[in-house]
Amino acid sequence: MDTFEQDYGTPHCPYCGNNAVTFEEEKHYGYDSDRHACADYACESCKMYLDSSEVFSDELLGFSYESGGYQLCDCLDSDVFVIKSPYYTFAQFCSPCVPGAGNLDNPMPDGIKTFCLGHDWFEETRAPYPVYSVETGKEINPA
Repeated sequence: MDTFEQDYGTPHCPYCGNNAVTFEEEKHYGYDSDRHACADYACESCKMYLDSSEVFSDELLGFSYESGGYQLCDCLDSDVFVIKSPYYTFAQFCSPCVPGAGNLDNPMPDGIKTFCLGHDWFEETRAPYPVYSVETGKEINPA
């Protein structure tokens, strides 16, 4: 989780609540420039320059990870969703709050096909479930 990106949401204007856009000098020339010496964003509704510290929430909304064919995001405080992966396994259905998803804490040979993490994500380089290649459908043995 050390390599997950922090998500503070989309930039928005603290005054009107509309989306803030990346500052472009030619496009936003003439906006209220007295407030900021350095503008990263602009509110096209308020016609104001905005600093990045103003346009994002102070509270972290979540985490995400995209690399090596994986797309992961956090869920609740301690769970991670595997949205995309080069690997899958078979697992029990997850709780009703995530219909159709598989629960990697409960692998089952006759469960639903579920994206999973490969063996190299685990300390002993062995996943706690069988790992199959999405590309070939064949089981991947740990190193």
